Amino acid sequence: MEQEKRRLSWHPAFGAVLRIELEKELELLEIVDERQLTKEPLQMDVLVVKKEKGIRLEKNIGRIFKSYNIIEYKSPEDYLSINDFYKVYAYACLYQSDTDRVMEVDPEEITLTFVCMRYPRKLLEHLKKTRGMRVSRQGDGIYYLEGDALAMQLLVTRELSERDNYWLQHLRGNLKEGRELQDLMERYERHRHSKWYQAAMDLIVRANWDRMKEEKEMCEALRELFADELQESKAQGKEQGEETKLISLVCKKIRKNKAVSVIAEELEEPEEKISLICETARQFAPDYDADQIYVALAKKETREVKKP
Repeated sequence: MEQEKRRLSWHPAFGAVLRIELEKELELLEIVDERQLTKEPLQMDVLVVKKEKGIRLEKNIGRIFKSYNIIEYKSPEDYLSINDFYKVYAYACLYQSDTDRVMEVDPEEITLTFVCMRYPRKLLEHLKKTRGMRVSRQGDGIYYLEGDALAMQLLVTRELSERDNYWLQHLRGNLKEGRELQDLMERYERHRHSKWYQAAMDLIVRANWDRMKEEKEMCEALRELFADELQESKAQGKEQGEETKLISLVCKKIRKNKAVSVIAEELEEPEEKISLICETARQFAPDYDADQIYVALAKKETREVKKP
């Protein structure tokens, strides 16, 4: 009997008793037992743990850090919502409680950092109104969220100092051609052998690829890092040039009212291919702009590929 007592499962019984207690108003409620909290396993974006307690960091974004520092990062296209705040706050509570010993993680040693591209006005208004919190500006793009048991800060990346937080401020997909991109490449050149700089630059370049590949002064380090992509881009450009030339020749023959079979024979191209070009080109008569026709053909090809 003692062994059976130790194996008793109290939670289902509690659910039943709860319904008994609330029986008269049960129709007003939805009670879900053992509800899964998330669709995917809970996972912090970044956890920063100080190796030695009590050491204060000098870096502006790290001055608030204590022993355990949870960071939530939102990509440039995303925004920081009210729900995001409570999700990360829950991370802190779970991190503190999911330990082998009571108070193994001191809650006073936990901080939260929220990183986003745009100033989250709705969230901050909610925190002020609902939780009585205050927003204190500490520097360019750095705001402390005060009035809670946990120390928190907000980093708005587009407002950060280019001098003090260059790489975090440039972690975006809207870099400008010219001096901004050239400066980025020069800075990367000095750290090209660091895996951290390589990882950061890999993402930044891909996010700004259309502008980066046009830079005539692309540094040697970048050409080395993106050799395959540059070669592919060059090959695609060559292919487009050849296709556009063929389209121009077909259009000249269309103006002469030549039949598809005749055009295909004269240009030594498959009749099916010429037929598709002629059909598309007629949509752009009488100008027959070869570049526009090429784009229209490419879109048709993409739609065909997507068909099941």
